[in-house]
Amino acid sequence: PKITLALTIAVRAVRANPVTPAGGLLSLVMCVPPGSWRGGEHMADCRDAHAGAPVTTIATVLDLFVYPVKSARAIARSRVRVGASGFEWDRQWMLVDGKGTFLSQRTHPRLARIVPEITANALVLRAEGAQELSVPLDTGGDRLAVRVWDDACDGLDQGAAASAWASRLLGEAVRLVRASPGMVRPANVKFAHPTPAPLAFSDGYPLLVCNQASLEDLNRRLGSPIPMERFRPNLVLTGLPAWAEDRIDRIEVGAVTLRLVKPSTRCSIPSRDQVTGEASTDPLPVLRKFRFDRSLRGATFGENAVIAEGAGGEIERGSPCGVTFDALTAFPH
Repeated sequence: PKITLALTIAVRAVRANPVTPAGGLLSLVMCVPPGSWRGGEHMADCRDAHAGAPVTTIATVLDLFVYPVKSARAIARSRVRVGASGFEWDRQWMLVDGKGTFLSQRTHPRLARIVPEITANALVLRAEGAQELSVPLDTGGDRLAVRVWDDACDGLDQGAAASAWASRLLGEAVRLVRASPGMVRPANVKFAHPTPAPLAFSDGYPLLVCNQASLEDLNRRLGSPIPMERFRPNLVLTGLPAWAEDRIDRIEVGAVTLRLVKPSTRCSIPSRDQVTGEASTDPLPVLRKFRFDRSLRGATFGENAVIAEGAGGEIERGSPCGVTFDALTAFPH
């Protein structure tokens, strides 16, 4: 009842004044604790209902990250081109074992030591103690059946030299594969509908959006603060209250519109230093205390996003972006 009352007041205020600064009404809407308002498996339907007047505010793009090789080091960008499957070059390559199953820092923390670079002509990989590897961007390769979780994917083997380089680094036989241009791998339609959301080798969605204020709130609860890189976001926002991302419906920046479709449940990777791969401060025990989503069976940080409009456009660091919330998404189903 208290939650419903607070939200009823918020919705009435929104209807009276739909455009609201981040520090005002949003603070009232955000007072509802996570888990008490979520509609579980109905969350995507609730977000699409748009039954109430939206709250709109302005945020700023703080950081942009691209991960050319799945689970390897990030590349910070000042500007990115946005494709239907996410940021250009994001998760276009990955390492697989002898069965074609993807490798990640969950089981291979040394992947964090691989430093990628995209040049005009090549994917360049570096790691301490290893010679530089250059893989031409026009490399074709034999088709290889590979898997990301339960999804069967088409990979292009990037050759013996790349395999030998990565195998020496990881201490086992692995192959470097690139996503086949013709690969069809959609995001989970349960959440992404009605937006078509093709994927390369990301876990499940084209983009991950995080909120700097949420990290700052989490760090106040941790014994030792951790950097945002631990959560491996693509886009980081600033200028919003902590955890406001839970209720974001859309982000518009330039010609690009993103839909936020599902909270990101977190695995063990945020406990790893993203330079060394070594275990460090683990945020999961703390996140589980106040960010556990019963319907998703995990602690959440950040929001998975799909590209609703503007594929082919660009996003620049420091750009203002319009953030739209649907006030009524806070009502439980």
